Amino acid sequence: MTKVKIGMVQMSCTNDKEVNLQKAIAKVREAAAKGAQIVCLQELFTSLYFCDVEDYENFKLAEPIPGPSTEALSKVAAETGVVIIASLFEKRTQGIYHNTTAVLDADGTYLGKYRKMHIPDDPAYYEKFYFTPGDLGYKVFKTRFATIGVLICWDQWYPEAARITALMGAEILFYPTAIGWATSQDSETNIEQYNAWQTIQRGHAVANGVHVVGVNRVGLEQNGAMKFWGGSFVSNPFGTILYQASHDREEVHVMELDTNLTDRYRTHWPFMRDRRIDSYQPITKRFIDEE
Repeated sequence: MTKVKIGMVQMSCTNDKEVNLQKAIAKVREAAAKGAQIVCLQELFTSLYFCDVEDYENFKLAEPIPGPSTEALSKVAAETGVVIIASLFEKRTQGIYHNTTAVLDADGTYLGKYRKMHIPDDPAYYEKFYFTPGDLGYKVFKTRFATIGVLICWDQWYPEAARITALMGAEILFYPTAIGWATSQDSETNIEQYNAWQTIQRGHAVANGVHVVGVNRVGLEQNGAMKFWGGSFVSNPFGTILYQASHDREEVHVMELDTNLTDRYRTHWPFMRDRRIDSYQPITKRFIDEE
């Protein structure tokens, strides 16, 4: 198949895990009713974004993958015939936790998971306290409707992650995300930050000749100190924004993408052809010091 209908679920969350899961399920069903074939949920959708504090109690939010949430979503995937991309807090074993996305095929089959590779540590984003860096490498998933690549939030800023996933055969790159503005910030800073976030992902689309889909959460959290900026979007393989969601509303949006456009863009703008793979060894260094 070259044409595939993707669904984006941009929603707000509460501190009740089961309520959030059921809300997400309802929105997956809504997307399916609109014709979606692949539905992407936002990062850590079963909870508030808890990484604003370093609190050991928050580890209780984690679960195994596969586990209860993937089992519930697998049933929905099979009932509706859609692929579900589900970002969850994974408990791997005692004391080892990951920020992980599971992929469920359209018949409910668990296809596997990707563990977030790049882990931030910023004010109000203390993810290194909770998450062990991913050790599964970059992943693609051959779903019923398309071969997809899944990366997670902070991975968005790294062209290497997008490149490797595209080189593995991803036809669409999905980025479940949780990113927002401090409500104390001025609007000029907010605009600059959102534009940077979107621009670098549009760059991944251009460099790799694939569609990019970023799905973010929305709403006020952290006692009103953080406004998750929504703005979920779809970019075509040349960086053109095909759809952009609002910054302050929940949305379920479905649109058709033609993955065959990758061939057209890669042929007319042959960045992949002209890669000098013989010259890229220095990229594995932390910094290139003067000899």
